[in-house]
Amino acid sequence: MASLPLHITVMVLPVAHRQRTACLMPLDDVMRRITERVHPSAPREMQAAAALGATLAQDIVATGQHPALPLALIDGWAVQAELTTDAGPYAPTVLPQLPELAVGEALCADSDAVAPLEAVTWRGGNGELHAAMTPGEGVLMPGTDASIGEVLRQAGDRLRSVDVAAMQALGMRWPTVRKPRIRVARAGHGRNDLAEAIADWVACAIAADGGEPVTTIPGEDLESLLTGDGVDAVVMIGGTGSGPRDRTVHALRRVGTVEVHGIALSPGETAAFGMANSRPVLLMPGRLDAAVAVWLLIGRATLARLRGGTEHLTSRKSALIRKVTSTVGLAEFVLVRPVGDGVEPLASKYLPLSALAQADGWILIPAASEGLASGALVTVFPLP
Repeated sequence: MASLPLHITVMVLPVAHRQRTACLMPLDDVMRRITERVHPSAPREMQAAAALGATLAQDIVATGQHPALPLALIDGWAVQAELTTDAGPYAPTVLPQLPELAVGEALCADSDAVAPLEAVTWRGGNGELHAAMTPGEGVLMPGTDASIGEVLRQAGDRLRSVDVAAMQALGMRWPTVRKPRIRVARAGHGRNDLAEAIADWVACAIAADGGEPVTTIPGEDLESLLTGDGVDAVVMIGGTGSGPRDRTVHALRRVGTVEVHGIALSPGETAAFGMANSRPVLLMPGRLDAAVAVWLLIGRATLARLRGGTEHLTSRKSALIRKVTSTVGLAEFVLVRPVGDGVEPLASKYLPLSALAQADGWILIPAASEGLASGALVTVFPLP
């Protein structure tokens, strides 16, 4: 009998030593493990623009009033309001000196209002104001934008783009936030288009959810990737099954602890979760559909714990327009898209790439359910 080629013989693990999932842990139990084991990452100061999406670790508090001086709120002419009391369209007030101001410029010391450009006509070098002005009209008064000690955003809030713009306008450029660094790595060597697609998607999902993805070069040592410094968590893609070259769970067990290997989630049964160097590690299957389900249900929850805060996932209620069957004992991740007044289930168990591309959102069928009937009201979460 011909022997196997050497390169295959070297890579294949004996069946007795391969990774195996003895049983599938219920999804609810996995989520409890995450709640117990994962804690908020250390806060750090970041430039406001780079901190977008992060969770504030401290309140954003105005240190001074803004503006400090009265500023023009519109383009116009600086006037003293009391001199314009009798001004009207048929009896304009003549004002020989009318300083022109642009939006944001400080008012002159003897002015307290800004008249619109079109309210003044000029005759012989004198301005004729055709409308009476009141003190403060056309003026941004001191402290209007922010007063001393005013809390703009509270610790635990996510930093939005409008928050960043407001902070920069106020000169507050270094908030203290939690923006966890998460290493995104993949098992195996050489080019793997599918694994690279999963890694890119996970990195984008981390960034969108307020984390900072740290990508790696394929082929690095597994144990180094799991234990290396500079990150708050690790996501490893591939190598979670029982194949001859699957060994990421064994690697995690050598350098840390495996809390669970095998989750009652379809797709995603071979996923694993554990700890290494006191940091959470999520091992994801090397299938795109399984990786999407595992990240959205487990990875996202892990990141939320690391980020801290109290934000809830966006969702909407909708009715199924077609029934979905399910396997009792497995929580099932189901892709859906809107059709008419409801949502249509596209795929479950295995999620084809075409279904992922066509889907608008997803629902989760509980493990105790045999499925959902047509017309059932479901909670739909958006698909990133």
